[in-house]
Amino acid sequence: MHFEIKCSACNHLSSNILNYKCPRCGQPLNVQLNLKFEPRKIRKENRSLWRYAEFFPYVKREDIITLGEGWTPLTKLSNNIYFKMESLNPTGSFKDRGSTVLISTLHKQIKKKKGYIAEDSSGNAGASIAAYAARANLKAKIYVPENVAGPKFNQIQFYGVGVTKIKGNRSKVAEEAQKPEKGKFYAGHILHPLFRDGIRSLAYEIAEQLDWQAPERVYLPVSAGTLLLGVINGFKHLRESNIIDKIPKIIACQTKQVSPLYHRLKNLYYAPPEKVTSIADALVSTDPPLLELMVKSLKETNSDAIIVHENEILEAFNGLAKLGFFVEPSSAVAYAAYKKQLKTKEIPKNEKTVIILTGTGLKTTLKPNY
Repeated sequence: MHFEIKCSACNHLSSNILNYKCPRCGQPLNVQLNLKFEPRKIRKENRSLWRYAEFFPYVKREDIITLGEGWTPLTKLSNNIYFKMESLNPTGSFKDRGSTVLISTLHKQIKKKKGYIAEDSSGNAGASIAAYAARANLKAKIYVPENVAGPKFNQIQFYGVGVTKIKGNRSKVAEEAQKPEKGKFYAGHILHPLFRDGIRSLAYEIAEQLDWQAPERVYLPVSAGTLLLGVINGFKHLRESNIIDKIPKIIACQTKQVSPLYHRLKNLYYAPPEKVTSIADALVSTDPPLLELMVKSLKETNSDAIIVHENEILEAFNGLAKLGFFVEPSSAVAYAAYKKQLKTKEIPKNEKTVIILTGTGLKTTLKPNY
């Protein structure tokens, strides 16, 4: 068997690919690969995530549902600084990597059972799952917070899926999405291991686009943790396969308001706000279910976390736009963190650094201040 789905806590093997948590202890599941990464197995003629199809052994070729996601540009900013342009994915965010893998794996099973897929999201993942469900002709229902950003809500609706607004915090939205109903198959992007696993393709691309020389640092925004865990797992797989010499230092970037990972990693007390008002409206998980996994992964890879303030995010957002990069404020959090560490001289200028720009600015509700 080229892969196993195991509990992250008790190591129990899960045989049902529809499971989103351990049937024994209820903790999150992980995909464990039992095959090495080999560059010769890359389908170089394929300019999408599926150039790495050999390394997603649980997806049958004939079942692949794709919109051309992945193989996004790695754009050089200056010297050794690169932007990974995830905002150029089909639905405008990195979430398409997880959606294509998840939907490709599950759509036939769910259709056979005459069911529909349920997902909870603050916006980007909901839009992504909705798009891939539409492409697969799979029924879907997306649960969103009542204060979901207008452009993201519109985007989800246009794909023709059911959308339900839920009162309360982000955890309440997840709770509603998971409630058992006839024909409902919950495949939330945060908890389902296949979604998270699809994101490891991002690490493969960064390494390949840098001629298999991993960068020293990777900055990425963190909320629920799917991006962080996916990227770390991808680099781990490359290191274990002796493709790269070392795993980059991953810098998990959070807002001051939504920073449970930063505080847990630094052993500091965290009091979440009653209402998240940050302009980084995609980063809303004040109590992420994958928190312990994130802390463990950061420690294992000698990585770190940093927080930035609202003025720093806004400055980075506007600064990126002036450079020609129009991203949503949540993406600008990573650039703000990089600029902050550069200013305080916490990082050497000559280190090869990749900053992941996660979502397009077309999703923002911010207005120009002039």
